[in-house]
Amino acid sequence: MFFLLFGLRTRDEPVDSRVLTCEICGWNAPQTRFARTTRFTLFFIPLFPVKPRKYLLRCAHCMGVREHRPVLA
Repeated sequence: MFFLLFGLRTRDEPVDSRVLTCEICGWNAPQTRFARTTRFTLFFIPLFPVKPRKYLLRCAHCMGVREHRPVLA
């Protein structure tokens, strides 16, 4: 009998951390920026991305997560 195991896997990778004012709680606290990618997996091996990479910020005070929109100069 042959089973085909496939699915999606979302992974968060920390990029950097900086002190900013949180838009959710209003505290001046460290904000960790991380990249979130979702990949198609086959037999638990990630093969290719199915969604574009998204950058998010997580507040160290309230643990709130929000999308990071960089300002382009």
